Amino acid sequence: MSAPSASTRPTPSPAWLPSAARIPGLARADRGTLELGVELRHAGARRVRLHWEWQGADGAPWVLVAGGISAGRHPASSADAPEPGWWEAQVGPGRAIDTGRCRVLAVDWLGADGALDAPIDSADQADAIARLLAHLRIERLAAFVGCSYGAMVGLQFAARHGERLACLVAISGGDRAHPYASAWRGLQRRIARLGRDEGASREGLSLARQLAMLSYRTPQEFAERFGAGTRLHDSATHDSAPHCKHARGDADDYLATCGDRYVARTTSTAFLRLSESIDLHVVDPRAVRTSTTLVAVSEDQLVPVQDLAALAEALPALRKLKILRSRYGHDAFLKEESAIAAILGDALREALA
Repeated sequence: MSAPSASTRPTPSPAWLPSAARIPGLARADRGTLELGVELRHAGARRVRLHWEWQGADGAPWVLVAGGISAGRHPASSADAPEPGWWEAQVGPGRAIDTGRCRVLAVDWLGADGALDAPIDSADQADAIARLLAHLRIERLAAFVGCSYGAMVGLQFAARHGERLACLVAISGGDRAHPYASAWRGLQRRIARLGRDEGASREGLSLARQLAMLSYRTPQEFAERFGAGTRLHDSATHDSAPHCKHARGDADDYLATCGDRYVARTTSTAFLRLSESIDLHVVDPRAVRTSTTLVAVSEDQLVPVQDLAALAEALPALRKLKILRSRYGHDAFLKEESAIAAILGDALREALA
């Protein structure tokens, strides 16, 4: 299939370099926005915008890449958009998802811009992606590589649109949410809503993100990374006393930085609706008839190995279940670069042949 026609291409913006300023050695790319009328599973008819980006070699097979609820349409640097993406370690020339051998397509999740304040299902995301493929005249994906929430949407896509997909790689995402993980996310959403109700939306969202980071990582990593000591610090107060002492450790500073970065790019509505979408996710494994590689992480606190082992048993076309060990837990797909690259290389070898 050739590249999308010029009619689908957007007008260059400051973040999107004109061809004269392209970075040599990187794949060319394109991006745009598709306006859709959709029937959301839990919210009825809506008008939405789906933002997309692709990069790679003209005429090469298509691979869709999808990450967690914080990931978007820009997984890696390209000739037209040199800013770093969320999966630089795996996407690009000569990497596991080689943009010299394939065209990588990615999207911003429905709801990621905060404009859609309604329940969003993973099935809604999968159906919107199918509409995008039709718009771009992509008959079939060689692969759908999904991590975390992206793995959930990938399973939904395979179940609902399997005829348009040759293989699926699902990393740290299952057929439904685990009750313990749902309880953790539910508490995060309560914190974010409380902050919004009290006129402290940014503070509430930051705290929710900080709690989420604890679920993404592991006690082992924190023990190795941060000292056990906690120090007393001076802090200005709002009462008559000019200062008071409070305890704070290195891990507190790290989490606060994570929260600050998150609120700088995410609205509370986007967080609430996409977090909720994870817990609404349910897919029938028997409907996933696409060749599937599953990846589980033993230390993952959100997607237990046992759940993915049970999913592997239920899938009609399981290719392989790979179990990793990682001190990074759920975030292993971002941090265990060599191990993930090896898995992707094995899974995509036939798809990109």
